[in-house]
Amino acid sequence: MKGTAWKFGNDIDTDIIIPGRYLIYTDEERLSQHCMEGVDDKFNEKCNKGDFIVAGRNFGCGSSREHAPIALKGVGVAAVIAESFARIFYRNATNVGIPLLEAPGITKIVEDGDEIEVDMENGTITSMNGETITFKKLPPFMLEILEQGGLIEYLKNKR
Repeated sequence: MKGTAWKFGNDIDTDIIIPGRYLIYTDEERLSQHCMEGVDDKFNEKCNKGDFIVAGRNFGCGSSREHAPIALKGVGVAAVIAESFARIFYRNATNVGIPLLEAPGITKIVEDGDEIEVDMENGTITSMNGETITFKKLPPFMLEILEQGGLIEYLKNKR
């Protein structure tokens, strides 16, 4: 996968990803219009399908709202790459089909707006300056869930 990296800092909580006033909505389209509004009110206009969010530690902390990964999916984020993730956000993102890649050191090699390439099979991320970093590869069952578009679709197809 190739795309633009949109870089954010540490402790990006779910209220930054999708502010609480939009929790009355549940559809991807409506939520995507306000994705990352807490730090960049133009993010939904800049982000293209297949782009990446790169962040520091503890991405997705805060409340356990599923709206946050739904907003990311709606805006077209291919994956979130961070130093670490909040545990419940990790599970919610997997459930809706957003890959989360844990890559310690990623914020040192990627800058906002850089083009990066993610190789899921080999567990590598290559920046536009040629630096490569590894991430914790996802287990096959999780890749299958993500390929199906999330847990519900995965379970429907398991019958």
